[in-house]
Amino acid sequence: MIRIFNFLCVALMGLSILGVYHVSERTRIAHMQLDQVNRQISDNRAEIGVLQAEWERVAGPARVQQLAEAKLGMSDAASAQLSSFDMLPRKDEAPLGDSPLRNANAQIPAATVTAQPVSDRSGF
Repeated sequence: MIRIFNFLCVALMGLSILGVYHVSERTRIAHMQLDQVNRQISDNRAEIGVLQAEWERVAGPARVQQLAEAKLGMSDAASAQLSSFDMLPRKDEAPLGDSPLRNANAQIPAATVTAQPVSDRSGF
């Protein structure tokens, strides 16, 4: 009876060693994958830093203004500058002829309405 008990204990110890080895191997593989992902994250953060610096250079206000002046012929000069509310015309007054103020009128073109067939919605 003692020999059978000893044999079962040795077999149980062998199985537990195999189980611990299996867990250890899975842990080693997970650790390698974690290191790889951490390297990728640090590489991506470095790339993001480079892209942010490039974006700040490309989309900077000075560069946008320079391109607007060079390519589109736009300038940053205001068409009319007001220093106080006293310069604004009263409600029903027209501005003086020499004044840089003008009435702003906008006309919206009439939208053309086209008839479109109505779909059958009885299939609900």
